[in-house]
Formats: sequence, structure tokens, C-alpha cells
Amino acid sequence: MSTAHIRLKPRRAWTPGQIVLTALGVLVSAVFVAPMAAALLTSFKSEAEAAQIPPHWLPEVWTGQAWKALFETGNITNWFVNSLVVSVCVTTVVLAVSALAGYGFARTEFRGKNVLLGLVMAGLMVSPAVLGVPLFTTVQQMGMVDTYWGMILPQCAPAAMVYILYKFFQGIPRELEEAAFIDGAGRWRVFFTIVLPLSRPSLAAVGIFTFIASWNNFLWPYMVTNNPDLMTMPNGIATVMNSYGIQWAQLMAGGLMAGLPLIVVFVFFQRQIVAGVAHTGLAGQ
Repeated sequence: MSTAHIRLKPRRAWTPGQIVLTALGVLVSAVFVAPMAAALLTSFKSEAEAAQIPPHWLPEVWTGQAWKALFETGNITNWFVNSLVVSVCVTTVVLAVSALAGYGFARTEFRGKNVLLGLVMAGLMVSPAVLGVPLFTTVQQMGMVDTYWGMILPQCAPAAMVYILYKFFQGIPRELEEAAFIDGAGRWRVFFTIVLPLSRPSLAAVGIFTFIASWNNFLWPYMVTNNPDLMTMPNGIATVMNSYGIQWAQLMAGGLMAGLPLIVVFVFFQRQIVAGVAHTGLAGQ
């Protein structure tokens, strides 16, 4: 067919609604991107220029001194590894505990179930900061101060995650499990071969949210760890200062380093996050 006979479909003009929504989307994106752009540009300034008031966006002299000093003077490799170990361990434990507890509440009947579920849900009403002192006292008595376990275990009480998976498991048709029971499958086999595969979106969302929360946790690791070799990224970055005060260029570089894994997680798993939230919401209806 000759290309002369091909008719291009005319492009539709944007409606006023599309223009408004696009403008709002660009504005909201700029609000979120601006702090990251400012941090990136500040990290390439000298410390004297980064501390200037009023500040300016672009560096007058581009330098990577802040990044070099961060790796030379800071223990950023250990901080990164510590954050990774703690976050991965917390996520693994939370997924296991939440899945088992949520399925138990959703599918089994036992005496005191409603009372126990109420106690678990009461954890949603208590701020983690309020529990800081009793948790620290408990960890200290158990000899887990300045240890990985002291940072990991107190973060593994996932009331919100138990509730999310509990509501999701309630939405799974019981007929699927009953058919497996008729075929001779036991409760554990049904859980691992039927329930968990159907729960992948919600499990992915719970795992990602838990990982992000653990990675960003500043207060608890700060309370339970005094050893510089066990500091996590948020705690280590908070120590980036000298006798002249905070080193802003190094602080911005460290903040970008700390946020990079979370950006990667969101970019690669954003579909699972959205699907998990959608499935969890539908299951609770």
C-alpha cells in the first residue's frame, strides 16, 4: 500500500479538565522533586558555600569534596550494611508473624479469639515513642543493648500488618480451601500452597512498607545503640558534624545515600505497592 494513502488520525485537542489535571500533576511532582534536587545540588557545593545565607540553587564552584569526605571520615559502608541487615530481618520476621497471625484470626475459631484480636488491634492506638522506655528497659535486662537483636526484635510487633493481612484473608473464598480439605490437604498445606500464592500482592505491599519503615527508623536504633560500628544510616548521618557545626554538604550527600535504596524499591515495586493496597482494600469490603 502506498504511503500516500495512509491517513493519520488527527490528534485530539486537550480538554480544559486534562489541562488542569496535568498542571496539578506537574505542580505536585515539583513539590516532591524540589527537595531532592536541592539536596543533590547542595552536595556538590563546598561546606562554606553550602552554609551561605541566603542560599542559592546552583553551586558557584562544583566539587565532590562532600562525597569524598563522607566516605573517608564517615563509616558509611557499615551504616549501610547495618541498615540493610536490620531492615531485611525485620521485614522477614514481620511477614512471617503477620501472615500466620492474620490467617489464624481469619480462619480458625478458638476461645478468647475476639479478646486477643482486640489486644492486637489496641497496638494501633499506641505510639511507638510511648513504648520506648519500657522496651529499652526490657532489652537492657535481656542483655541485647548494642546488638542486632536489640534493634530488630522490638520492631517486629506488626499490629497494623496483622490487621491488613487478616482483612485480606477474610476475602479469600472459603470454597478454595474446602476443596483442598476434601482432597486430603491439611491446614498447613492449604496455607502454603493456596492462601500464600493468592496473597502475593498484599504480602508484597506489607513487606515493602515494613522495609521502608525499618530503614527510616531513627528513634529506636538511636536509643538502643551507642556503638558507632552498629549505627544505621539515619543515626550515622546525624553524626556528620565537627567542631564548627553541621556539615551541610556532607549531610545532603548522606541523605541521598540513605534515600537511594528506598527510591530503587519504589521504582521497581511500585506496581506491587499499588496492587497490594487495592487488593487489601477490596478484601476489607
